[in-house]
Amino acid sequence: MYPPIEPYKTGFLETADGHQVYWELCGNPHGKPAVFLHGGPGSGCGAQHRQLFDPTKYNVLLFDQRGCGRSRPHASLHNNTTAHLIEDMERLRSDIMGAEKWLVFGGSWGSTLSLAYAQAHPKHVSELVVRGIFTVRKEELRWFYQEGASWLFPDYWEDYLAPIPPEERDDLIAAYHKRLTGNNDEEQIRAARAWSQWEGRTISLLLDESHVSSHIEDHFAIAFARIENHYFSNSGFMTENQLLDNAHKLHGIPGIIIQGRYDACTPAKTAWELHKAWPQAEFQIIADAGHAFNEPGILKALIAATDKFADNGST
Repeated sequence: MYPPIEPYKTGFLETADGHQVYWELCGNPHGKPAVFLHGGPGSGCGAQHRQLFDPTKYNVLLFDQRGCGRSRPHASLHNNTTAHLIEDMERLRSDIMGAEKWLVFGGSWGSTLSLAYAQAHPKHVSELVVRGIFTVRKEELRWFYQEGASWLFPDYWEDYLAPIPPEERDDLIAAYHKRLTGNNDEEQIRAARAWSQWEGRTISLLLDESHVSSHIEDHFAIAFARIENHYFSNSGFMTENQLLDNAHKLHGIPGIIIQGRYDACTPAKTAWELHKAWPQAEFQIIADAGHAFNEPGILKALIAATDKFADNGST
């Protein structure tokens, strides 16, 4: 990655419906505009994410989506939908960055939001870099949160099941929703830790204890689990197959799709289907990687992608 940097400007976007969205600008104020979209939903941005872009060539906006990271109120589900996030992005683009177009970069849920934003506002997207493709379809949610991935991680799966009584396990997303939005604080944090730990343990090809420890920290886990479950309980606030059905709206946008071959969270099938629906984009399967952005092969591909587009215009 590029060397660590600090933002040159930070602030909060005040929404009209009760949220304060944290944002930061990094790199060259006169560089190529780009926006980084974090995963989850509900995880927030980290300092390492700034290092995915050449700071001499890019002007990068990073923001914590509603309810997570440094945004306020913490873990709020009120007025928190995909449409709200797209609206926030448009205000950040026009009011904070003042850019007509920007490179849109996102992985996992960030790829979902990237695709949804680009399909809604294609004229404002100069390029699209997406990783670990996730489109919030029923089969994808069922794979990771109901049965499929349990075959790969039966030991971790038992811990994921633990907060849910056997009679409620036929719909685990619904059972978790009941606990994550309930009034029992002890039950809520237990469910949040179990939900978040499941992803932290399975996110990379080889277990990375740093992922696990960050995911089970209470402040992170409660926002991550509540917001993820809220979105997944509502199919991402999109129609089934919406992002693939509307992939034709991406035609004409230069793009790169990066996918770990052994991604257990968002299996490669979805990335392949996006590639078929958007064949103009460059498609890269990383042979020795899972889901996490900082696995060596994925990280190398992401840096190469932002380097490739770095000189395609600036403000």
